[in-house]
Amino acid sequence: MQQTQARANIYALLSRILLQELDLKTLQIIKNDENIMEFFPTFKEWNAMKETSDVVLLEEHINPDFVNLSLLHLIPYETFYTREDQKIETGGANPVTDMYSAYDFMVDYEISRTISADHIGVEYEFMHHLAQAELKALQEGDVNAVKELQGIQKEFLNKHLLNWAPMYLINMKYEARTPLYYDVADMALEFILSDNEYLVKELLV
Repeated sequence: MQQTQARANIYALLSRILLQELDLKTLQIIKNDENIMEFFPTFKEWNAMKETSDVVLLEEHINPDFVNLSLLHLIPYETFYTREDQKIETGGANPVTDMYSAYDFMVDYEISRTISADHIGVEYEFMHHLAQAELKALQEGDVNAVKELQGIQKEFLNKHLLNWAPMYLINMKYEARTPLYYDVADMALEFILSDNEYLVKELLV
């Protein structure tokens, strides 16, 4: 149960960072949590993070980097990588929408500021949604539901995130101008790879 809670928390953290610019509260949560900072070793040692006010850090470094990585130079949408014409599918034909609908997941486009359901941050949020459902099933002792939800998570990783996110995250790591997004790209990639291995093992038990 603790493992599932930790997985859900990591997906939630990565989703939040990948979806939109940071606000002051989120930055301070990251900086003041030793466990989170362990995931971001380059950011942890960044002189600017230690010497600059949080407001300046956000306005002059972190948020301009987010805009560069998510809006200007890179495209964080699955269909851009998987369609031959490299167009983003913004309608109901998007490959993720059926799974979202099947498991009661709604995309709030106003909050997420995304143009399509297959944004990397939304896909990580969906994995958080599924991990939370698995946690609820564990708490209720529903073994069949736990296994079913683990299978769904593995299916979504392999049909979607693992099929394209590594390309985006490798580019993100290369293009990052701040240690935060360098570390986020590294962690986001390593986590989906290791989580897939974890789910494969769990489903064999």
